[in-house]
Amino acid sequence: MKFNFLIIVLCTVTGIFINGQTEHEPITFNEYLNAVKNKNLGFAAQKYNVSMAEASILTAGIFPDPQIEIETSNNGVSKDMGYTMGGAVSWTLELGGKRKARIETAKNEAEYSKLQLQDYLRNLLADATLGYIEALKTKALLNVQKESYQSMLRLAKSDSIRYKLGDISKVTSQQSRLEASSLLNEVYQLEGTQQQSITALSDFTGSDSTGKEVTGDLSAFNRNFTLNDLITHAFNQRADLLASRQNINTAASRVKLEKANRVIDLGLSAGAGHNTIANNEIAPSPAVNTVKLGISVPLKFSNRRNADLKIAEMGYSQAEAEYRQIENSIRTEITQAYQQYTSAQKQLQQFDNGMLKEAESILKGITYSYQRGESSILEVLNAQRTYNELRQNYFQLLAENAAALTELERKAGIWDIDF
Repeated sequence: MKFNFLIIVLCTVTGIFINGQTEHEPITFNEYLNAVKNKNLGFAAQKYNVSMAEASILTAGIFPDPQIEIETSNNGVSKDMGYTMGGAVSWTLELGGKRKARIETAKNEAEYSKLQLQDYLRNLLADATLGYIEALKTKALLNVQKESYQSMLRLAKSDSIRYKLGDISKVTSQQSRLEASSLLNEVYQLEGTQQQSITALSDFTGSDSTGKEVTGDLSAFNRNFTLNDLITHAFNQRADLLASRQNINTAASRVKLEKANRVIDLGLSAGAGHNTIANNEIAPSPAVNTVKLGISVPLKFSNRRNADLKIAEMGYSQAEAEYRQIENSIRTEITQAYQQYTSAQKQLQQFDNGMLKEAESILKGITYSYQRGESSILEVLNAQRTYNELRQNYFQLLAENAAALTELERKAGIWDIDF
């Protein structure tokens, strides 16, 4: 009686589990990627760097502001020598092409910011894709576990009937029931993992992804590449390498700017004045107007210390060394990613050669023999576990292959992922 009650409870829980699943809103990979491009907060923040760099170009082109001077004086408070009033306009005349050098440097820095933004997007799309692949993998593993549970539950129900009919022992019936309960716990565990992987996508989309359901085919990640072509493409297209190349141009423009800054600037001024009548009895004088022009030449003793120029020149050498280092790193990264991808492809071929079908056929055969009383429950359980492990390994490998392809395209500066 107690045994029958447990079976009823298990069936009731199963019914709740099967019928109580909430419908999730599906989201395709393209919809998800568009949300990443348009709503990712990190990417939105990076865009401001480009806007600020472009605004700096306008700032760099500004001429020095002129200065206005106004003065007055009393030529003799007690001797009635009259008053002097005057004004002047002065400004700095930049020489040596300083303004042109500033604009060129600002333009190079703005272009560098744009390339950095492209590189940020390259890594963002790759990381977001890996998160989506992880969500698809957990979904597939959960479905495998659900199917395994349903299969074992049907066997447990069948064994309950066979036990009542006296075909099998109580222990055998209990064994299948306990196995179904164990699989149900694993289903619950994978449900939590799958929900966490969905929630993790929120960090990429800038909005809550809870309640979404990812869709896509993990078996669609198959591309044919040659290693040399990938390396060549990366050298020509990868944004971080292009940014490093642009950084060399920026460093060269800073050197030009520092050289221009060493050229002296002239100070020019023009003004007018007015002296009022002087009523002094000893030296009276009429009212007069004056005009004055001036030029000032700074003494650039600081040019003897050329630390800023040396720093700029060292920055240029550093930019060149960093560029060569990135080239070497790209070659190594692509080679390793290519090896990882080809390894995953070879492993997938093993499953394509019929491993899963063979395991499924064995499971069906042993289950049929068990129902005819020709094999034991342990043989069924072993066959079931082998089949489950193979299916889980298959989806794990599909996800690893998809991740390997994503990493390879990230390293090569290619992006044609769509599934």
